[in-house]
Amino acid sequence: MAFWGKKKNKETDPDSREDRKKVGLIRKVWRKFKGIDWKNPVNRWKLLFVSLVGCIVVFGGGYGVLSLTNSPTFCASCHEMAPEYSTYTASAHSNIQCVQCHIKPGFTNMITHKMKSLKEVYYHVTGVPKQIVQTEEEAVSNENCLQCHSKNRLVTASGDLKVNHKGHIEKDIPCISCHAGVVHSKIAARGINTEDARGHWTEKNAQKLIEKKYLRPNMGTCIDCHDKVNNGEKPWKDVAYNVPPNPEEMEKKLQEKEKEGSGTAETAKGENTEVAITKHDEKTQKIILQAIGKQQKDVKVSMACGTCHKQVKVPKSHKTAEWNQKHGGTAINELDKCVNCHQDSKWVREIPKEDIISLLKMKESKTKYTANINIVKEQTRINKFCSACHSDRPAGHVESDQWLTAHAAKAKTPEAKSECFVCHDRNKPKAGSTEIKASTDVYCQYCHRTGFKDDVKN
Repeated sequence: MAFWGKKKNKETDPDSREDRKKVGLIRKVWRKFKGIDWKNPVNRWKLLFVSLVGCIVVFGGGYGVLSLTNSPTFCASCHEMAPEYSTYTASAHSNIQCVQCHIKPGFTNMITHKMKSLKEVYYHVTGVPKQIVQTEEEAVSNENCLQCHSKNRLVTASGDLKVNHKGHIEKDIPCISCHAGVVHSKIAARGINTEDARGHWTEKNAQKLIEKKYLRPNMGTCIDCHDKVNNGEKPWKDVAYNVPPNPEEMEKKLQEKEKEGSGTAETAKGENTEVAITKHDEKTQKIILQAIGKQQKDVKVSMACGTCHKQVKVPKSHKTAEWNQKHGGTAINELDKCVNCHQDSKWVREIPKEDIISLLKMKESKTKYTANINIVKEQTRINKFCSACHSDRPAGHVESDQWLTAHAAKAKTPEAKSECFVCHDRNKPKAGSTEIKASTDVYCQYCHRTGFKDDVKN
């Protein structure tokens, strides 16, 4: 007799044959499972108990993993998400989870998104992207917004803007077309969530970097979309219209173009840039003229201010007689108040790139505007809102032949000359000069070629 029991017959026992391979663990378990007497109620109760415990472990563990990965603190565990997490915690949406916005409702969408998110783990391990941007596939959908918000709203929370939300949604216009910065303050478009900027995103700095003008809908977004609609376009149909451009993809496209280009690529690039700037300036000025009522045309969507704004508050000073001819003095003394409304950055959709260090320094050192004619002159030349009128010949200049002999009396004092120099330069601008060009090509030296009676310069 063997030590462990009866000696088995190697010839008849299939499990002990020397020529038979050793039975694996799974096969052994399966044979034992088949050998159980399932007619015995005790065995059936054991199976039920084991199955119940197994389900609790599997589903409970799965739920725990989902809850963990759905938590905003899980997103914050990766250092590359510091800008996104900081803006989230400081926003009005900090009381909801990230997945409520970034994953469409439904269990299937949740699981699908988790599977796709495995690539984020891969990027985190192999090489963190230089900038986190929302892809076209993962753009926030209207379904997510409508979980909490009602589409039956005709005005904004401030009560000033008239916006038919239902009408926009029924035309399949994404909510993020207007509300792209409501949580993350458009940090991707501003370029302040890049790899070199992540270390500056602390809780303290986040309050300085999140600006209301980026949290709220940008008026330039509405204007750009309305202008395209008037031209027969539906820009929101392209998802790329509503998400920031991916810098890595743009860099690849640029490199491909450079490879295909010839030796004159740089020259062509410069010419194309100048043409694009000119067209942009013309378009901006055209829209401003429509808004202030100086240019009217039959359009599908009116561009006048009163179309969207219930209360266009015009300051009392603007209602005085001959305000157009007298506002120069007010502009010099209160330029900071003027540009609060009259800044063309509000009229464009594009968000300018910013430097995070400069932003932090600006917030630390609050400067108060002091009257300065040079700053006003610069503003009138670069601000499209100002140039919409300043580019026209003033009514006080009368006819050119009369003005040539009459304007000397209008420019006797330095103060009077300073008003002239808003539109005119004393000398002809030098070629390639970095100074801001005057809004007119007519300069004093154009006629006064032999010089001036005095050397007073302002």
